[in-house]
Amino acid sequence: MRSDDRNDKLLKGNAQPQMVWRLRIGLTILLIGFASPLLIPVVAASDLPSGWKTALSGALALGIPEVFSILAIAVMGREGFDVIKSRFYSFIKRHGPPDRVSKPRYNLGLAMLLLPLVFAVLGPYFFHFIPVFDSYRLSVSIVGDLLVISGLLVLGGEFWDKVRALFIHDAVVQIRHS
Repeated sequence: MRSDDRNDKLLKGNAQPQMVWRLRIGLTILLIGFASPLLIPVVAASDLPSGWKTALSGALALGIPEVFSILAIAVMGREGFDVIKSRFYSFIKRHGPPDRVSKPRYNLGLAMLLLPLVFAVLGPYFFHFIPVFDSYRLSVSIVGDLLVISGLLVLGGEFWDKVRALFIHDAVVQIRHS
């Protein structure tokens, strides 16, 4: 039986009960692993010695999600992991940025991407002229990060191809004149 046939059975509910339970348990382990960094504030607020807090926080941030991911894949098996992967990529493809966007949307995306970057580069030289900046530094940083992320999504798929071409030595730029 091919892997695609097994994935179709799992997606349509025609799989063996054992496989469905393995998929559910593996998905639960995966979600717990990815949610484990959310427990860092609980550990930081606890009465544990600072060495324990540091070790637990580090494990929750860097070790536990990776270990739980490997454990989840081992529990789900190849077929279960392929089902999760195919569902994830189909969601991204359906709801992700379109391949081609209009010129105004592209310009808006560039502004959203570049404005926070220019602000971050020039900011240390000019922030002393803005007296209230120090009290809102975290808020300005968060807004800038959100603008960069949303700008990348607004730019569309062709922009991602341009970024990808930066890392390919033999890539050649072809400019369309419109």
